[in-house]
Amino acid sequence: MRPAFTRLTARLAVVREFPLWLKSGHQSWTRSLDGWLLFSSLSLLLLGWILVSSASVAVAEAWAGSAQYFAWRQSVFILLAVLAAWVVSRIPLSLSRFNGHWFLVLAFLLLVAVLIIGREVNGSTRWISLGPFNLQASEIAKICLLVYLAGYLVRHLQSVRETFSGFFKPLILVVLYGGLLIAQPDYGALVVVMAAVMGMVFLAGVRLTHFILVLVLAVVGLALIAVAEPYRMQRLISFTDPWAQQYDSGYQLTQALIAFGRGQWTGLGLGNSVQKLFYLPEAHTDFIFSILAEELGLVGALITLGLFALMILRIFRVGRQSEQVKHFYAAYLCYGVGVVFAVQVLINLGVNTGLLPTKGLTLPLISYGGSSLLGSGIMLGLVFRADYESRKKAEE
Repeated sequence: MRPAFTRLTARLAVVREFPLWLKSGHQSWTRSLDGWLLFSSLSLLLLGWILVSSASVAVAEAWAGSAQYFAWRQSVFILLAVLAAWVVSRIPLSLSRFNGHWFLVLAFLLLVAVLIIGREVNGSTRWISLGPFNLQASEIAKICLLVYLAGYLVRHLQSVRETFSGFFKPLILVVLYGGLLIAQPDYGALVVVMAAVMGMVFLAGVRLTHFILVLVLAVVGLALIAVAEPYRMQRLISFTDPWAQQYDSGYQLTQALIAFGRGQWTGLGLGNSVQKLFYLPEAHTDFIFSILAEELGLVGALITLGLFALMILRIFRVGRQSEQVKHFYAAYLCYGVGVVFAVQVLINLGVNTGLLPTKGLTLPLISYGGSSLLGSGIMLGLVFRADYESRKKAEE
């Protein structure tokens, strides 16, 4: 009875002092920002807005009658993402740590709700319509799952490290979560979430034999899911030789490869892409990196990769610093966010370059989309807060 009362008192204290946390310490908070993380994330946001403005011109003119339709919407999404990052970075991590179970409930409610009232697009039911804005449920749900799992690892760290049952219990929730994603279907989100969860438990120090066993089972499960549907199997077949079906299932990939070929070393120049003129589908969303390579060339593509690498490395650095000062919740949360960004970037680039089968997955901070930007902003806000709290703890 007493431990439960103590936890309730702690949660009430967090809520009661929340307004004070928002007002206090603004100057010290800004001094504690990771400059390189801020630079890389803002640079990617700006680059994304420029590319969306360029890549969406033709489709915006045809669909909305205004060439800058998607550019203006992306501007609003970026402002919302920056605002979300700022607000989240001002909220103590203890608030999410002590309420992880409610975040887990929210994740499942969102994934169930999208199956009931969701909006279907191209055969997939992934979006909940909120007037002028469509919320992709999986973007918010994956953050909720990371929050819960980080708290679970802190509460049961010894059990996770030493026993198979302690390691396997949270994975049961992931299986249920994955089932709801496949029902949409959203195979890409499932891969990203599975990678993040496995990365978090691995960095938490789970036994290598337990990790390898579950990893093999996860890979086999994902492979079976991939070949279970005819359209996924067709993508795998066309991926091996897209030019053999360049006007059918291999069309999108071949057009993306043509964009890379046109770009050469320095690109055709901003706004001069040919492939965005209705040759390459989803040019401003999933295949925006191909347009980037066409307009900015290999040099621009490598600079973009460098910015992503810098951002992800700084996120892991924040996680490592948090672990060194024994702020384990912040550490595991940063590790999860870092893996999410890394895997999503690798998958998107792999799809664009033909190294992976075609899969609808946005490029973080670059692709057009409000849900993706909002989710990225929230995750970066959590990392900035973790950085602030860890620096403050190190000074004590």
